[in-house]
Amino acid sequence: MKMKDLAALATAVLLATSIVAAGAAQAETFNPGVPLSPGGQLPLSPLSQQNAVRKAKDYLDYTAFSRLGLINQLVEAEQFSTEDATYAVDSLNVDWNQQAARKAKDYLGYTAFSHDGLINQLVEAEKFTPSQAAYGVAAVGL
Repeated sequence: MKMKDLAALATAVLLATSIVAAGAAQAETFNPGVPLSPGGQLPLSPLSQQNAVRKAKDYLDYTAFSRLGLINQLVEAEQFSTEDATYAVDSLNVDWNQQAARKAKDYLGYTAFSHDGLINQLVEAEKFTPSQAAYGVAAVGL
C-alpha cells in the first residue's frame, strides 16, 4: 500500500471513529421521552397527567363537582388512571365549598329539595363531604 493510500485510510478511520463517538455522546445526553421544565431542571408531569388536568378543567368549566366526583368522572367516563385523575384534581386550586354551592344551586334550579334532602343528595350522589354539602346548602339559603 502506498503511503498516500495509508494516510487516506488512517484519516477515514479516525474520522469514522470520531463521528461514532460524538453520536454516542449525544445519544446519552438527549432523551426526548422526558420533557424538561422551562429551566431545564425538573421533568414535567407525563402527558397523561397533563391531559387529565386539561379534562378536569373542562369539566369544572361546565359544571360543579366534588373532589371525589371529579376523580371518578375522569376515571370512569374518560378512562384516565386513578393516579392521573387524582394528580389532575389535586393539582388544581379548587374551592370545594364553592363547588358544593354551585351544585346545590344547580339542583334547586330544576327541582325542590328540603334542607336535609339536598345535603343528602350532595353527599351521597355527588360525593361532597358533609361539611362541604352543609356549606353549599347554606350558601343557597336553604
